[in-house]
Amino acid sequence: MEHVKIQNRYVYRWLCKMALVLIATGMFFWVWHEFVEDNNQTGNLLGAGNLLMAAGIYFVLYYIIGNALKAFRIGVDRKANLLASQVMAIFCVDGIETFISCAITGQFRFFPNFLWRYVLLALVQSVVICLLILPLVDLYRSMFKPQQVLEIYDEADDEKLHFMNARPDKYHIADVISIHEGLDKIYDKLDDYEAVLINDIPSEKKNDILKECFYRGKRVYFTPKISDIIGKNSEDINLFDTPLYLCRNSGLTASQIIVKRICDIVFSLIGLVLTSPILLVVAIAIKLEDHGPVFFKQKRTTIGGAEFDILKFRSMIVDAEKDGKPHPAGEADDRITKVGHVIRPTRIDELPQLINILRGDMSIVGPRPERIEHVKKYTEEIPEFVYRLKVKGGLTGPAQVFGKYNTSPLNKLKMDLFYITNYSLLLDLQILFETVKILAQKESTEGFSEKRQEEMHDSK
Repeated sequence: MEHVKIQNRYVYRWLCKMALVLIATGMFFWVWHEFVEDNNQTGNLLGAGNLLMAAGIYFVLYYIIGNALKAFRIGVDRKANLLASQVMAIFCVDGIETFISCAITGQFRFFPNFLWRYVLLALVQSVVICLLILPLVDLYRSMFKPQQVLEIYDEADDEKLHFMNARPDKYHIADVISIHEGLDKIYDKLDDYEAVLINDIPSEKKNDILKECFYRGKRVYFTPKISDIIGKNSEDINLFDTPLYLCRNSGLTASQIIVKRICDIVFSLIGLVLTSPILLVVAIAIKLEDHGPVFFKQKRTTIGGAEFDILKFRSMIVDAEKDGKPHPAGEADDRITKVGHVIRPTRIDELPQLINILRGDMSIVGPRPERIEHVKKYTEEIPEFVYRLKVKGGLTGPAQVFGKYNTSPLNKLKMDLFYITNYSLLLDLQILFETVKILAQKESTEGFSEKRQEEMHDSK
């Protein structure tokens, strides 16, 4: 019965995906057909084959890019994330179609004509698709109730359940049981729930429970240990008559480093040119407010433990850390200036780091460079924290996209390790797109709690 429920969820999502793709493709087809009918005097592009080719290319593009940007995860992601992903996917596809349409017609003089039509098309598609997604999500939630989850824990820690408690539409922790109550008692409970959450228990017992859940066809969520993440992207080796996994553990390859550096130079130059008006306005505003320095410099660590001065627009008063100890921004910090209250939530204060990227201190995407004092403290608590230094620090990264400003050091490390062990140029692009989506989310810029501020203050 539970297997049927899960399959029904997948079928519903697939039907929604196909409906959205077909609607967007139909709207494109109408614009394309009208243009060709008015401008193709020979009529050769009005043949069924050419029309189907144009529509087919759009269908495939939207399907692939939509999947890559997670635009069809109805019932999985929040509404705001879905809508943002859809808008980004539509504009990306219509932008690419501008060039494809010119290629199909063989007339690049039509580029301006296609451009304004497809911009208008993207706007209309965005409105229509977003208006359709909202009731589709509501219908999904009414049809499929939250999963009833059994949590198995070693030591109770409410913070570890925050990510599930934050999605009551998707998960419901219906019962909890300690691993110390014994495996037999745990196994007796398994059939009463749709899924199991294994919350930081010893590896040996976790393996036993995973195998039992596999046998019973139970869905399992578990908080990964660092070794789980390192081994996740292992390579299959078929040298013997037994499965063998290879963990290379060498960081990025030489070709990946070269391509990544070229992308950093290109994107940072483009970014500096495009944001130059913003940079100028913010610099003037900071100077006019208190006549202090425009930039804030701070020592950070990057690949191999190398140190560099990171650049930011100053968003706090001049003597924010006059005692020489780190004071991370709190949830309601009176040290933040008026300009700071604007540029911090929007991440505009980070834009000068494009200069760091151009110089080679940082990369566009990578683990966020930490303060030297923080690295020392975190490494004392978590010796594996230095694993983050296998790649250059980045302007944005997995911890910034999937976590928050005040995400715990251990969880930041896990996210960054996932990035390092699964690195690809496509992953960099995905993180860049996700970064755009989270810029408007307040929770991603939340400050440290008072307790965490005290811990950081005492780290030096």
